[in-house]
Amino acid sequence: MRKVLLSTLIILLAACQTGTSQTNPHPNTTDAELKDLSKAYFASGCFWCVEAIFQSVEGVSEAISGYSGGDKKNPSYKEVSYGLTDHAEAVEVYYDPSVVSYATLLKVFFGSHDPTQVDRQGPDRGAQYRSAIFYTSEEEKELAEAYISQLESTTYKTGEIATEVSAFKTFWPAEDYHQEYETNHPENPYVQSVSIPRLNRFKARYPDLLKKDAH
Repeated sequence: MRKVLLSTLIILLAACQTGTSQTNPHPNTTDAELKDLSKAYFASGCFWCVEAIFQSVEGVSEAISGYSGGDKKNPSYKEVSYGLTDHAEAVEVYYDPSVVSYATLLKVFFGSHDPTQVDRQGPDRGAQYRSAIFYTSEEEKELAEAYISQLESTTYKTGEIATEVSAFKTFWPAEDYHQEYETNHPENPYVQSVSIPRLNRFKARYPDLLKKDAH
């Protein structure tokens, strides 16, 4: 909820819309460019942050902010951000598996947030900000579960990982104004205090995974 409180008046007004309004959820790429790529789905707090992190990774062509993990059709930002649905703020990651593997995307995912936090991430609280992996195949499920087991025996010995691993249902792209939000609104208080520092921590930790222009 703090994300909404920290956002500008324009964003608050836009969040009060009752339905999604997205005409071009991937403004930097065309459908033709994306059709041959693989897709993966992750949630780890504010999707403004998560989108920017994945888009900085070599081999990722696009990350789209949206909603996943719930049953309501065509949810709005207002409904999701106020916990009125079972959806999480999530991202749809388009990637080239010949350049970056799903296992590496798991490394990006777990390396860019705290997976021991239950139904929250940083200042954002509620199940809509939960840590989640929505797998699209048994192979993805097995890789995710194996990664979690490894982390629980090494990195997070004192804290149980709260990441949800569940079968992918549907992904609903968020409203247009959420796409590329961190890039388009660097003046936003939340972006300055949470999103950009989170992205910079990831970049400092994994410089070898970044695109050349993301350093």
